[in-house]
Amino acid sequence: MTWEAWLAVGVVVLVIGSLALTKLAADVVLVGGVAVLLLAGVLTPFEALSGMSNEGMVTVGILYIVAAGLRETGAISWLVQGVLGRPGTLARAQARLMAPVMGMSAVLNNTPVVAMFLPAVNEWARRNQLPLSKLLIPLSYAAILGGTCTLIGTSTNLVVNGLMIEDGGLPTLGMFEIAWIALPCALFGFVYLIVFGRWLLPDRKPVMSDLDDPREYTVEMLVESSSPLVGKTIEAAGLRHLPGMYLLEIQRDGEILPAIAPHQRLQADDQLVFVGIVDSVVDLQRFRGLVPATNQVFKLEVPRPERCLIEAVVSNSCPLVGKSIREGRFRGHYNAAIIAVARNGERIERKIGDIVLTPGDTLLMEADPGFTERQHNSRDFFLVSQVPDSRPLRQNRALIAIAILAGMILAVTLEWLPMLHAAVLAAGLLLVTRCISSGLARAAVDWQVLVVIAASFSLGLALQKTGAARFIADNMTQLAQGDPWVSLALIYLVTMLFTELITNNAAAVLMFPIALSTSQTLDVNFMPFAIAIMMAASASFSTPIGYQTNLMVYGPGGYRFSDYLRVGIPLNISVATITIALAPLVWGF
Repeated sequence: MTWEAWLAVGVVVLVIGSLALTKLAADVVLVGGVAVLLLAGVLTPFEALSGMSNEGMVTVGILYIVAAGLRETGAISWLVQGVLGRPGTLARAQARLMAPVMGMSAVLNNTPVVAMFLPAVNEWARRNQLPLSKLLIPLSYAAILGGTCTLIGTSTNLVVNGLMIEDGGLPTLGMFEIAWIALPCALFGFVYLIVFGRWLLPDRKPVMSDLDDPREYTVEMLVESSSPLVGKTIEAAGLRHLPGMYLLEIQRDGEILPAIAPHQRLQADDQLVFVGIVDSVVDLQRFRGLVPATNQVFKLEVPRPERCLIEAVVSNSCPLVGKSIREGRFRGHYNAAIIAVARNGERIERKIGDIVLTPGDTLLMEADPGFTERQHNSRDFFLVSQVPDSRPLRQNRALIAIAILAGMILAVTLEWLPMLHAAVLAAGLLLVTRCISSGLARAAVDWQVLVVIAASFSLGLALQKTGAARFIADNMTQLAQGDPWVSLALIYLVTMLFTELITNNAAAVLMFPIALSTSQTLDVNFMPFAIAIMMAASASFSTPIGYQTNLMVYGPGGYRFSDYLRVGIPLNISVATITIALAPLVWGF
């Protein structure tokens, strides 16, 4: 090999080692590796930046916007509430969770699916007294397995498909073509987790509980006349076992109904009085058909979908201390509407407008995000902070968002449009129909992931350009003694090892040129190797760092590193065996 080839291999080894052994950010490490090759003259500026224009990478970025549009309209929450229900046993709970997650991950990028399910599963487990640690690893694994079943389910499939078109000279994969391999793997994983999960999955407490919050708010919500909750019982509406919150009373036609029975039916214009912590108030704000009982929220100048919840502690120098909220004209003074007040854990039995403010009161308000900056140094409040992820949902557009998603999937499945075109059209329609704002669309894109993918392309190109990939492929072929099945197994196992140690997309891009060179050396069909890379780079179960969804559930589930090894290694080996056995039978060498 030339010195350029040795340098390319050395940089790749250093990058892999840094990602596996240090806590440095993946994008920083990979961009650093590309910078070294650029400065050494191994890569030209055009080659170093070529990954930014890759079709697969761009498609991944646009699908983040599509997923965000579904989240912001409440479409995902709507679907989640309908499918999870009330399971009788842990096995049924796992099945009810994994089946829809697999299905949704097949048509949406799996990382946003886990992000949307995580708070819902947390709440669902508390309501049904289920051990969260026996649900979150199945959530992550189901998203991974479901994502492998289609072209758009995981960013890895899109990335490898883009490389197949650009570097391999192959036609694009069909929407469900990889399902020949991925579906048997997903079905096996589904059965494996339900049958063996009760013994292999730990029963642990999360590091922090969302219920460890001393501030309790009393919140009044109104049942809208057009609400889907009208006519439903408290139990059926899902308002009986709210985590961190309970329904205190119902105010109906001037009467108070205390000690609410689960079979009590809701009526239009019922005022529901809840007591609970701030995170539960956020969930309550997103309940379809419920709105704050105070009409002040509808008088604010900022459109409701553009607002957020803000907490502020009243100081002793606030000019409204000693006055009621109505008397002090709080909304007009601060352009914010108070929806609840917390005062030393006691319940304030007054309407919001009649509450007289005292120093130390914690106010929960609806306002525009700029409120925090405007009042940050104000002497009126001791502390001002925005409640994370507290924007009201655009629920009146949920059906529009679902229709757009269905249209995108149909267009790709029937081959009316390529994946990139369909994703761009879907994202554009979500913006035009105001399912998501342009600001939220920009914020939804995970630029760190995209930079990692783009930089990985450049490193893979360096391996290919310098001849390092061909050298490694020749040695792997000799090790396999020219047997394509053994070569396929080696490619799969090395890709799987890289994925567990670094990131899925980086592993796929770095192994692609090696696999392509191996197939060319053996003079066999490249498709089984491409499928093996897709599956090996996605099917990461043995470590929390190998795949983003594993890392997302690590803290909330209270897991240890060894938990992933115990549950994931048998699943890794099983998926590898199924893929290596079936891929050559489906596509042939």
